[in-house]
Amino acid sequence: MEKFTKEELEKFKKLLLEKKVKIERELERFAKKDPKLGGDYDTNFPDFGSHQSIDEGALEVADYESSLSLEHNLELQLKDIDEALERIENGTYGRCQQDGCDDFIKKERLEVLPEAKYCMKCLPNTAKHINQ
Repeated sequence: MEKFTKEELEKFKKLLLEKKVKIERELERFAKKDPKLGGDYDTNFPDFGSHQSIDEGALEVADYESSLSLEHNLELQLKDIDEALERIENGTYGRCQQDGCDDFIKKERLEVLPEAKYCMKCLPNTAKHINQ
């Protein structure tokens, strides 16, 4: 069982906030924040001009689809980061979020993935373990 000191929690909070800024900057390169939905971004449709060939039109669509997928993944990462920041505030940061598990997530794991939700024992049992 690992307990976190106030200094360690501040370090994790700083890591999370830095990661959040980096992801938001990446999203802003190709999407704009939706003012109606907190944490949601809308991917900008690329515009290569109105005088384009079929190939250029297809490239626009392919670029847009790629950006949509990236937008979705980055939004999920932001959600996980926001949830981790909430856990720091409410005193549950570092505890495994799997139902029935009360273990702490190892500090070494949190240093690499500060938004991690699950301990390594529970990770294989979670349906959403890809970025956790």
